[in-house]
Parts: sequence; C-alpha cells; structure tokens
Amino acid sequence: MRTSSAAVVAVALLLQACSPQFRNHGYVPPESAVSALTYGVDTRETVSATLGRPTTTGLLGDSTFYYVQSRFRTVAYQAPEEIERQVLAVSFAPNGTLGNIERFDLADGRVVQLSGRTTAEIFADRTFINQLLGNVGRFDAGNLLGDDE
Repeated sequence: MRTSSAAVVAVALLLQACSPQFRNHGYVPPESAVSALTYGVDTRETVSATLGRPTTTGLLGDSTFYYVQSRFRTVAYQAPEEIERQVLAVSFAPNGTLGNIERFDLADGRVVQLSGRTTAEIFADRTFINQLLGNVGRFDAGNLLGDDE
C-alpha cells in the first residue's frame, strides 16, 4: 500500500512539473483610458497623467510613448516562449499635442538582425582594467601641460 501511495505522489509531482507556467510583464492601459484622450489637445503631461508612465519613449526625444505588455509561457525545462504581446504607441505632433495612437501585437513584430561585427583582435584578449593599467607610464607629463620644448 505504501509503494502505491509513493508512486501516485511521484506521478502527480511529475505532471505538475510539466504543466505550463505563465508570467506577465509590462503594462498597456485599458481601452477606456485611451478613449479619454483627445487628438490635438492632450499633451505629453496629460497623456502620462491619464495612461501612466510609458514603458519606454522614442530614441529621438519624446516624440512617441510606448506601452508594452508581454505574456510568457514556460513548460518544464524549456526556455520561456513569448505567446502574447501588446504595444500601444502614442505619438505626438511637432507642437507637442497628441498626434496618433496605434496598437500592435505579436503578429506585427519582426525579427531584427543584429550586426555581426566583432571587437578588433588587438583588444580581444585584454580586459578593460588591463588596458587602462597598461597605459600607466606611457605618457609625457610635458605634453599634458602644453610644454613643447
């Protein structure tokens, strides 16, 4: 009787280990909050007050606010897989008022190919500290002070 109970517990634990685990990251405001915004009237400050702080902003200034939410599934020992993504992009006109609102999901995403460039060979086996300390004693104090004799 005891071995069958242990076997049932072992099988239950194995099945539980194989069940998917879900994690949510980020925040996308609800449609009710987004519909409260007015094009050409709301500014960056009023959008932040209504929707909350954005996940990130555009690289070239504050021309766009991005709100990003992702859902990941992990099964047993496998790497996490992103199964859902929502992106809300809120763009502003040059005068600083609300210009456009767009929604994207995981199907709209695309893979970005990263550059294959590598570090030059002269630095490949040297650490930053090694490079820094390697330059001690290789300069002339007269050059630092502007004395050209």
